[in-house]
Amino acid sequence: MMTSISTRTILTAAVLTGFSTCAFAQGAAPVPWELRSDMGYAYGRDGKTLAYKMGTNNAGLLLKGAKKVPRGTLFFLGQNGQLYMRSGPYLEADGKFMFGSD
Repeated sequence: MMTSISTRTILTAAVLTGFSTCAFAQGAAPVPWELRSDMGYAYGRDGKTLAYKMGTNNAGLLLKGAKKVPRGTLFFLGQNGQLYMRSGPYLEADGKFMFGSD
């Protein structure tokens, strides 16, 4: 009898903790990326994201053919795991994210 009460109590606590963690994650405010000027960030051919420590030896070659990312660009992963970008509105007039679950 004592074992079933302990197990039930532990399971209840675990479920409640899971619900509160999910709710906290959904309500979290957006956080700025911490991009650094001495790092390069890549989305590889295999779909993995990578970070590289950059040097100054080939900076000119790196910039050749590069394009600036326009302000107001949103990056996201689709349901298929593909990386997408959207240039255009993604915030409501009150500053809330247009595509959120709320």
